[in-house]
Amino acid sequence: MTSDEQIRNAFDNKDWQEIKVTDSWQIFKIMAEFVDGFEKLAKIGPCVSIFGSARTTNDNKYYKLAEDIARLLTEKGYGVISGGGPGIMEAANKGAYEAGGKSVGLNIELPFEQFHNKYVDRDKLLEFDYFFVRKVMFMKYSQGFIILPGGFGTMDEMFEAITLIQTGKIARFPIVLVGSEYWKGLLDWVNKNMLDAGNISAEDLNLYRLVDTAEEATEHIFRFYNKYVLKPNF
Repeated sequence: MTSDEQIRNAFDNKDWQEIKVTDSWQIFKIMAEFVDGFEKLAKIGPCVSIFGSARTTNDNKYYKLAEDIARLLTEKGYGVISGGGPGIMEAANKGAYEAGGKSVGLNIELPFEQFHNKYVDRDKLLEFDYFFVRKVMFMKYSQGFIILPGGFGTMDEMFEAITLIQTGKIARFPIVLVGSEYWKGLLDWVNKNMLDAGNISAEDLNLYRLVDTAEEATEHIFRFYNKYVLKPNF
């Protein structure tokens, strides 16, 4: 279905039979994705999600940085969850896989861009049709979030995590943004425009940490859980 057809279809009046056949049955497909995700991810233990662009090439400095972050996490016993696709996601899975750690991929089916990478453990690869179901899995089964440079999807995942923590819908897990040169403009805008307008509180700025190295990113995760005397097998 083309974009024009989708827009026109949204304004069409639907009879009860059409609603019953399409919308009602869609509920079962959504339920199936939730059930499959809950069953597989409940068994994997503590993990950290790594977000970033699918378009990052393997010669990019952030690709190598994502690999190093994943390796350091797995050396401490954490599994790594990525979106399962190319770019930063591939780097995250590669770092975890080659270090012998758990490598989880939550892949989304897209028409042109997304395909799962070869570094995801076969028993930890999930395929999703719905972005919102996939995001629930990230938020429900991650003990921390590390965000490298990315596009709209990365922004969506980052602000989802911040919002859920800000509103108390999930626990205050650590959020780390990697790459000052990339994120500084956005964070300056948040500090200036959003804070000055009263749309966020000053304490909300403490919900995330900005770093530049793999060691800084992972150390923030490790320090957070050392404070609670928690180990990666909790």
